Amino acid sequence: MKKITLDDALLKIKDLEKEVKKLKKENADLKGKIGGRRLHDDAWMAKYNAFIKKYEKRGKKPLTEVVESCGISRRTAYRYLEFYKESK
Repeated sequence: MKKITLDDALLKIKDLEKEVKKLKKENADLKGKIGGRRLHDDAWMAKYNAFIKKYEKRGKKPLTEVVESCGISRRTAYRYLEFYKESK
């Protein structure tokens, strides 16, 4: 078994710290880019605003008709409504 000197161990520690720093940076760069729901970008806001306009003008129409006319799922409609209520 090879003996490791203190200097060799300190060099190895520095190398490992550099690697950890590099991996943390890569991890930070990837956050929010892997799967999950889309953020509220321009496209999301455009669909949201179109839904809210129809939702507010729906009168006595059921929500399902608004959902169908917007071409979104019911779950998405409920997410939009939740965002709508929070933003008031």
